[in-house]
Amino acid sequence: MIRAVVAVVAMVTICALAALVWAAFTPVTFASREETFEIPKGTWARRMAGNKVEILPSRIFLTVGIRDVLLLKNMDDVPQIFGPTLMMPGQSFRLPFEVASSYQFACTAHASGQMTVVVDEQPDTPWRRLKWRTRRIVRVAAI
Repeated sequence: MIRAVVAVVAMVTICALAALVWAAFTPVTFASREETFEIPKGTWARRMAGNKVEILPSRIFLTVGIRDVLLLKNMDDVPQIFGPTLMMPGQSFRLPFEVASSYQFACTAHASGQMTVVVDEQPDTPWRRLKWRTRRIVRVAAI
């Protein structure tokens, strides 16, 4: 019985170590460098009718060199403002980031009128990749 428990613990430990090695040494890639968010048609009208409309997260996370372009699409019937840019209905706004930092923007599509874009450094070493993947899991779990 003790041998079976030791064998199971050993197998779990080996699998956990293999997962950590994979997470540290496998490069981080995405099919596209763009993180896309769409402002749906009728957003402004619903908000003016008193409905609480949460279409965009209060914080958007990007990563330099991997997913470092924010793409906003205004499918609403009215113009929307993001930072200094006025997006007319049907227009898109593409904003690339090259420096890791936290950026604050005015955003009429967001309920609070503000949005934060957090741009992380490129995870170019095994330790940074492991930290990046761990942070990403924690962020997704918090949603």
